[in-house]
Amino acid sequence: MKSLGRHIIAEFYDCDKNILDDVEAIENHMKEATYETGATIVNSSFHRFLPYGVSGVVVISESHLTIHTWPEYSYAAVDLFTCGDDVDPWKAFSYLKKVLNSQRVHVVEHLRGKYDEIGIPENSPHKMEV
Repeated sequence: MKSLGRHIIAEFYDCDKNILDDVEAIENHMKEATYETGATIVNSSFHRFLPYGVSGVVVISESHLTIHTWPEYSYAAVDLFTCGDDVDPWKAFSYLKKVLNSQRVHVVEHLRGKYDEIGIPENSPHKMEV
């Protein structure tokens, strides 16, 4: 089924606590995950909370990647939302699973803007007109 976008919602468990609490490492990993997808970075913003935890977003031309970490639980919540046929959010997922040293994951993919539900013919390429 064709859609405007793919949205992966991932739960990373049993991760490296030190990485999850390092705002620079998290930002670098999220940007590298973006490059892995083939997406184009527009902007990013990351914040380290006290006493621990990091939240951040990488805004991409094709949507966004976000992360929220709880180092005290070795846990990270990640959203990977990409639009178009030229980017693959699963590449970002695989990269992040590896670099966060996640031992266990739960992940689901949602198709966003399914063609049949918004009235775009399945055999017609999506063209946005502004």
